[in-house]
Amino acid sequence: MWQRAQHFLEVSRFKYVIFGVIIFAFSASTSSWYYTTKNELFITFGIRVVLQILLAYIIIELLIIQLLNKGKTVAFVFTITATLLAFYVVCNLIFIYFFEPTFPTTYVNYVKRFEDASFLGRLTNISEFISKSLYLLYPTLLLLVFKLYTEKQHLLKLTEQKKTAELVALKNQLNPHFLFNTLNNLYALALKKSDDTTKVIQKLSHILDYILYRCNDEYVLLDKEIDLIENYLSLEKIRYADRVKISFSKNVTGQEKIAPLLLLTFVENAFKHGVVNEIKQAIININISKKGDQLVFKVENSKPDAVEYSNNRESIGLKNIKKQLDLLYPTTHDLIIENKSNTFSANLKLDII
Repeated sequence: MWQRAQHFLEVSRFKYVIFGVIIFAFSASTSSWYYTTKNELFITFGIRVVLQILLAYIIIELLIIQLLNKGKTVAFVFTITATLLAFYVVCNLIFIYFFEPTFPTTYVNYVKRFEDASFLGRLTNISEFISKSLYLLYPTLLLLVFKLYTEKQHLLKLTEQKKTAELVALKNQLNPHFLFNTLNNLYALALKKSDDTTKVIQKLSHILDYILYRCNDEYVLLDKEIDLIENYLSLEKIRYADRVKISFSKNVTGQEKIAPLLLLTFVENAFKHGVVNEIKQAIININISKKGDQLVFKVENSKPDAVEYSNNRESIGLKNIKKQLDLLYPTTHDLIIENKSNTFSANLKLDII
């Protein structure tokens, strides 16, 4: 613990040293005309930069962390005022006892600015205190802006990493959910020794190939997602035969891009809640189209009379999809779920990537 703290202090000090060198180089290069010799220039700005960086370190690494960040605002204001007064005293001592006697030509006009050039007279000069404080503080302000920017970038990076991790977790929940449903279909056909078993295995292999190896990107071509849905529908048609009537209309180019596995879950949900418990013929209507810059996807299924539906009840798949939409399309999607007496529908609109 102590070693880590020591390492942090060493890194912080190194950062301030580097910034001090940059400030020194900028200030000295832009003010060289004002000083008679290079020796005077280097000494003057060397002392000034040391004071500026020392003040920045005290404010940022001590006062802000120990007082302001802990909600001790009054103590922070009092302490920073006392610190600025202390630095102002030091500045005046350096000017009176070093700069002015060592480089009198440079500071002759500076001394004339004061009605009372004594140490006490300068200390009570409010305008001079403000002027010197602002000069000493400007590196602190630059460092604070840089610190806020780097912290914001770090937060954005963490947010992106969290978003990626959540999406991976959601997909890991979704894929087993889909596989479980499909294997149940295959198991039912195998029990019946149906000739369609081999077709199901073939379709399932295509689906698994896509899910496991071909949809790892954040966004995929819509064509691929449509193929996935059609393979899934083929499996369900074999399983349910005349028990379900399916309509799937498409009015898209297929080259649009979309987050993988979003649409399939709505289709799965329609079969799970609209077909499984239906003793008559179930109806599922699927429509995907493009309107302007938006992709419009609608799935509607009939509801079995014998099954009671709750508006507050959602499948695992739909909950996952809502989370994925919030992560991938936080402000560019619109999802409307309609649970009517005879039908259930999901209407999704997405801005096309």
